[in-house]
Amino acid sequence: MGSPPSASLKQNNLIFLVFIVILFFCSIPDKANLCSTQASVNPSVVPYKSSSNISSLETLQLDGYFSFDHIDYAAKDFGNRYHFLPLAVLHPKSVSDISNTIKHIFKMGSTSKLTVAARGHSHSLQGQAQAHQGIVINMESLQGPEMQIHTGELPYVDASGGDLWINILHETLKYGLAPKSWTDYLHLTVGGTLSNAGISGQAFKHGPQINNIYQLEVVTGKGEVVTCTEKQNAELFYGVLGGLGQFGIITRARISLEPAPKMVKWIRVLYDEFSKFSNDQERLISSKDSFDYIEGLVIINRTGLLNNWRSSFNPRDPLQASRFISEGKTLYCLEIAKYFNPDESDITNQKTESLLSELSYISSPRFLSEVSYVEFLDRVHLSEINLRSKGLWEIPHPWINLLIPRTKIIEFAQQVFGNILTGNSNGPILIYPVNKSKWNNRTSLITPDEDTFYQVAFLSSAMPSSTGRDGLFHILAQNQRILDFCSKAGLGAKQYMPHYSTQEEWQAHFGPQWEVFVNRKSTYDPMAILAPGQRIFRRK
Repeated sequence: MGSPPSASLKQNNLIFLVFIVILFFCSIPDKANLCSTQASVNPSVVPYKSSSNISSLETLQLDGYFSFDHIDYAAKDFGNRYHFLPLAVLHPKSVSDISNTIKHIFKMGSTSKLTVAARGHSHSLQGQAQAHQGIVINMESLQGPEMQIHTGELPYVDASGGDLWINILHETLKYGLAPKSWTDYLHLTVGGTLSNAGISGQAFKHGPQINNIYQLEVVTGKGEVVTCTEKQNAELFYGVLGGLGQFGIITRARISLEPAPKMVKWIRVLYDEFSKFSNDQERLISSKDSFDYIEGLVIINRTGLLNNWRSSFNPRDPLQASRFISEGKTLYCLEIAKYFNPDESDITNQKTESLLSELSYISSPRFLSEVSYVEFLDRVHLSEINLRSKGLWEIPHPWINLLIPRTKIIEFAQQVFGNILTGNSNGPILIYPVNKSKWNNRTSLITPDEDTFYQVAFLSSAMPSSTGRDGLFHILAQNQRILDFCSKAGLGAKQYMPHYSTQEEWQAHFGPQWEVFVNRKSTYDPMAILAPGQRIFRRK
């Protein structure tokens, strides 16, 4: 299906930088060749040029082309911590360019160690879309059939794996339609989010993005172009969804649509007790007639919090809001939204007030904003523009994203928000529950073994050269304390967009599904060519 730096934390919109979405492809398979160790950060890998590999690639007949020089950008991503230089970047104009390239490498067999990584909009966090001395495919170069929208009884859009979700939104809205499930940041590629899950505040209602796909076109690790659905080539279909890029590159997807609203009533309310906050969230996601979007934020010692909200939200009681003090407190913000059309304004207000009347938030302040549907969904992009203007976008982002079982969330909150995080955080902390019944258990995505679990995202940003609390070393150490606590306490937590350095950790992550995952890898990418950046398997 959800962020940035400390210098901009006081900016209103930054609290939404949630790009939960995102990271993509990343690994390479075979049962025996499992990667058991891996260096964590390598910012200065020295490139070497294999003339034989270059000559071999230059023989391919392509609609697009390879770049062999000035390709440093392909060794960078949003995480800005891992930098592995490729040998070449493929700029495909057709699916056959991708297929022929992978097929060529597959036929070379063990005489070549070339790997292939699909790169979308470069929002990976830990080098997942990089390929050291391999080939990076620039998916945004992919051309093919234009976006096709079907407006029948079960509406859908056929889109390229390299299309951005923001473009899909704009195109489908021309027909009064839109995808059902989103990530919090829309400037990501279709193939990228579907290789993970795609989670946002609509997931409690519609499941993640991978649960709203009818059909995929995939290029496997053998170079085969395969169309798959839940009934046709189903093993590949479910394997690729949430499969971390291990079984194939998504080149096209058929995405479920629904009628799109025009407006959004966007509300924030505060809690000073976590149990009341979580109880209300769980009540809302279980209600038949609830809000359309439900997320939450943990706010630790944030000075002037409400003043920072005022540019986008109107307080229900301005006087009480002006007297509210957030400094020195840990607060929990419930962020909810109700979609509507202008002619439904009165009834929407009544439903909203009825739902709010059942909640236990602090009575004042309450903040409200009414914005267009596009403005709401694309809210994080405004923060990106602001951060780029200040030079605060391309800095390290040591994020961790966790899925915590509902029965353990109180224990998690007490330890993490009460003892580990004791000061102002270096970025937004998202927390909200989802219903597992909305998630298809046949996909490769791994979730906790409970009917309800929480998405918890620590979206930190590290200031360059800092040795303080906003420095990379401090944040990484803090992240490790959180992970260590989850492990030692036996919470049954799972990483979303996982990143591990040993085979044992990957096996523990997948649990009973490990053999299924390995078998799928052996079937669809037996030479372990695809997505080396995830470091699950080693190239044969």
